[in-house]
Amino acid sequence: MQNTLTATVLIVEDTPSEMELMSHYLRESGCVVLGATTAKDALEIVSRQRPDVIVTDVVMPGISGFELCRNLKKHTETANVPIIICTSKNQDIDRLWGMKQGADAYLTKPYTQDELVQVVRSAMQRKP
Repeated sequence: MQNTLTATVLIVEDTPSEMELMSHYLRESGCVVLGATTAKDALEIVSRQRPDVIVTDVVMPGISGFELCRNLKKHTETANVPIIICTSKNQDIDRLWGMKQGADAYLTKPYTQDELVQVVRSAMQRKP
């Protein structure tokens, strides 16, 4: 597959089937995938190893994906890690709010493998 990506991607997703699908798509494209089912777990992982990109759901128990995004963008050590919000919330207001929280991209479910890989690739290209 010529569409190979070499990146470490942290997926923050509390639905096992979604986590599995995203992981499969990204691994098939050459990525190393880390997984977290809550934003709290994601913050712990990010403190230990810096992923190249973070893909997060919005609606999760405890801290939402919007809050996770805001939290990561306000700390200098994680401010430059691209964050992609991947959610079924597809209203313009949700997209606008996600971008206001510092998200680098907003992908709505359902998505194709190409869409997911493309949004990860373009987020990495914009990385400072």
